[in-house]
Amino acid sequence: MMSKNMVYVRPVIIFVGILVLWYLVTLSGIPSYMLPTPLSVGEALWDGRGYLFHHMLITLSEIGLGLLGGLVLGSISALAMMFSPGLQRWLMPILIISQAIPVFALAPLLVLWFGFGMASKVVMATLIIFFPVTASFFDGLRRTEPGWLELAKTMNATSWAELRDVRLVAALPSFGSGLRVAAAVAPIGAIIGEWVGSSGGLGYVMLNANARIQTEVCFAALFLLALMAIALYQGVDYALKRALYWVPDSN
Repeated sequence: MMSKNMVYVRPVIIFVGILVLWYLVTLSGIPSYMLPTPLSVGEALWDGRGYLFHHMLITLSEIGLGLLGGLVLGSISALAMMFSPGLQRWLMPILIISQAIPVFALAPLLVLWFGFGMASKVVMATLIIFFPVTASFFDGLRRTEPGWLELAKTMNATSWAELRDVRLVAALPSFGSGLRVAAAVAPIGAIIGEWVGSSGGLGYVMLNANARIQTEVCFAALFLLALMAIALYQGVDYALKRALYWVPDSN
């Protein structure tokens, strides 16, 4: 019971510790425009709560749509490569090249092609999420236990039944690992897109506040972004643990 309680107590201790350390650092004489105090950031959060919440919803929408797009595209690509070795030989180099090119290099082009609205940020998030989902899911599909496949053949299972009842089930833990990574990196694409060019979102708020030397607003937006990213990851992790209840958990 104590260990279960620590799961909830530990994050609080860490958060309070960071606040205390932050406050002590501000006492060293660092100008407030470089590092505002926790109290000033809290005031910025409260005073601009409506404004910040509006832009947080924009960023959250971009992340959610990008996550959905990356999952669908990555899953389809993994399945296609699994059943078509020829397609695998063509698609795998494209996947590697897509990760070799820095995201910052693609961001201006995506904004140029898809505009300053939400579309370019969704595409950016989709591209970042696409690779970990595809790689993990494909790896899980092709590493299915051979004994299970032999058993399916002895039972005269069709190719569709083998995929549905054996390969997909065996690949779900790997797919879950890729989904956790995707949830962790999803905010990166949206924020980078907003920094390059946007009319809304937390990245847009941070750019405007930085231009006005409103550092406390930058920290407030950053706090909301971190809170949103943690909640997204924890939500995905909880859903996966509930869905994949048969997978042993070492925690």
